[in-house]
Parts: sequence; structure tokens; C-alpha cells
Amino acid sequence: MTHIFHRQLNHQYPVAAVGKGIFIRDASGKEYIDASGGAAVSCLGHSHPDVVAAMKAQLDKLEYAHSSFFTTEAAEKLADDLVGHAPKGIERVVFVSSGSEAIEASLKMARQYFVERGEPQRKYVVARKQSYHGITLGALATGGRAAAREMFGPLLIEAHHVSPAYEYRGKLSGETAEAYSERLANELEAEFEQLGPQNVIAFVAETVVGATLGAVPPPAGYFKRVREICDRHGILLILDEVMCGMGRTGTLHACEQEGISPDLMTIAKGTGGGYAPIGALLVSKRVFEAIANGSGAFRHGQTYMGHPLACAAALAVQTVIRRDNLLANVREQGALLLRRLSERFGNHPFVGDVRGRGLFCGIELVADRATKEPFDPKMNMQAQVKREAMERGLMVYPMGGTADGKRGDHILLAPPFIADASDINAIVDRLGEAIDSATDFRR
Repeated sequence: MTHIFHRQLNHQYPVAAVGKGIFIRDASGKEYIDASGGAAVSCLGHSHPDVVAAMKAQLDKLEYAHSSFFTTEAAEKLADDLVGHAPKGIERVVFVSSGSEAIEASLKMARQYFVERGEPQRKYVVARKQSYHGITLGALATGGRAAAREMFGPLLIEAHHVSPAYEYRGKLSGETAEAYSERLANELEAEFEQLGPQNVIAFVAETVVGATLGAVPPPAGYFKRVREICDRHGILLILDEVMCGMGRTGTLHACEQEGISPDLMTIAKGTGGGYAPIGALLVSKRVFEAIANGSGAFRHGQTYMGHPLACAAALAVQTVIRRDNLLANVREQGALLLRRLSERFGNHPFVGDVRGRGLFCGIELVADRATKEPFDPKMNMQAQVKREAMERGLMVYPMGGTADGKRGDHILLAPPFIADASDINAIVDRLGEAIDSATDFRR
């Protein structure tokens, strides 16, 4: 008997008892490799002694102070650290407690920016189909995950969506990645023109698409064209790096590999590594100055903004990542993970695509490899793979609706940055057994 309103009411959840390194052990003593970092959160694994020590030290000094009364040393130091390693042009930080909250804050700040500039007619947000930006109403409206939006449609703000940057299903036969990027960019500009560029607030996009598509990197040149189009029309570019950022793809920020900087950027998950709930909105100088020289206040606030314990934990996480040169390990082990996945599933009859960047990889499951036909959604194939993986002591992050919002399945992998080659091999071996078992009826 439980009094928790669990995510799935007909599911019996094991009780997580102890976490250490890349493993979680349940109350029965069974151990699981956390190959997804929960939801791409646990970048340092579990119970890292340096992070735990930093949190204890902060608790000995101050557990909480409301941001309308005080700033704190922990929040100031973390802000200095984040800005000091941010993309070019980022100057300020707004602290929140989750990725969804960071997106909500970005939408409100983008709107306020234009009001402060004397452009109150700007009201439209453009994003992409098959994207995910959070579960709160503004974030859900911005995201393009059809199944998640369906029930709550009447409550959602108006948002517009263009095609995803999704080479496996979107790029035409014989089309180069560059030509595909150009086609997507032209579609985005056409959407701006239809709405009236003077009426558009922002384009919102995940730099590397996470939960909804499963670690899909952008095609070559895509974001440079997007940046150029947004600049030409005076539209803000909001990058969502809640899942793909903070080192997950091998650089601290995924947009570094695209050669661009956003006007606003959201981060969370790997920022604090799961040690405490924290996210942030990174704000460019021009957005900050418009508000600072206008009303002088961002019309937004939440109770736990800049929570000292969460900020201390996040600073410790980022310090360990740099001290131990873990981004180099992300690149090295990420290359191994992608190679081993390609070897294991490259010719698998029910795997259509293996993709990713750094320790952020996805496997798309299909009923027919030749035609890319997805499994019948009633089969809930991704959930079957998750169940088989859990039986083998492996945690993976599954999702349905990959192909078009309702059909399609994928498995997302996001191991901790501390994983070594033996961990990677164990993950691939167990996942291979899980997928073989889940699809055995089709052989």
C-alpha cells in the first residue's frame, strides 16, 4: 500500500535504497546500472563524496534564504561560475528549480524584453514538432510532443511548430545534410513571414533533441542558418539545453559544437547532477540591459530561486567535472558507446537507427528496418524494453511517439560522466539482451 500518486498507478516500483557511482541498489539488494542517469540527470553518478561534503558544509551555515530579502554566497559563486563558462554574450543567471521552470522563465523574459523595447505586439512563439520543453503549461504549449499536449490543449497558449531536425525520418534520399538544413531553415523563415516577423517573440529549440526523439543531433549548418534568420528578423533564439547541456554531449554547452550563442538558454539536469533540484536561465547581455534600463525588474519569482543548498551542490558538481577532466571522458566513452551500439545493433532487424553525441545516445526501434515502419503503439515496445532491461539490472530511458507523436519507440542512454569502458560494455551487453528478449516474438 502506498499513499504516493505514482506516475503509473498500476505499476509496482522497486524501492531505491542506496546509490553509489553508476549503480542504484534497491531494498531487496538488487543492483542496477544507471545507464540513463535517471532522465539524463546523474552526471556524476550517485553519492559523490565531494558533492555530499559541499552540501553538508552549506547546511552547517545556511539552509535557506528567500531571494526577495537576500542574495547568498552559494548563489553568487554558482552564477559567477556559470557565466564564466557560458557561451559568448551570456551575462546573467536566473535560478529556478527545474527545466520546466527554466523554460517558463525564458518565455516570460522574452516577452518582457520586447515590451520593454516598445514592441508589445510580439506574441508568437515558434518551436518544432517532436520537441519537448517541459510539462508545465507554457513549456507544454511550446513543446511539440503531440501525445503530451492532447488532453491539455484547451489550456495551452498559442504556439506554432515547424518540422523537427530529424535526419533519420526527415532527410530525403540523396539530400545532403547541408541541403536538408537549408530546407528546414527556409521553412522556419516562411513560418516567421506568415506570422509577421514583427509579431514573433522567439524560436525555441533543443540543441540536441532529447526525450521526444532520443539524442538527435542537428544536421550540419542548421543552427548557423537559424541564428542568422533570427538575427535578421530581430527574433530571440532560446536554446533548451536542459537535457543535452552541461557536458552531456562532450562540451559544456551543446551549442559550442554548432558555433553559435543563444539569446536565452535553459539548463537544469546535469547542472546539479540530481543532488538537489536546480535549473537556470542564462541571459544574454542585450536581453538583460533592455530590462535593466527599462522597468529594472524581471516580472517573475519563485519561492526556491537561488536555494543555497542547491547552488552549493551544483557548484560542487561543476567543480568536480572540471577538476577531473570529465568532459574528455564524456568524449572518449561517448565514442566507445556509439561504436559499440552500432556494432551490436547496426544490423538488428528491429533497430532502425543508432545516433547521439557524447554520452547521449539513442536507439530507434522499428518493426521493419527496410521501410522504417514503427511498431504498433498498442505494443508499447519501448516499455517492454525498459522492463526487460530492469530485469537485467539496467536502467534506460524509453519513450514512445518517436516517429510522429503517436507512433514509434526509442531508448535513450545517458550514463554518468564517470563511466569507464567496462561500464559501457556492460550497458551495451545488457541492452542487447533486453531488446532481443522484447522483440523475440518477431524473429
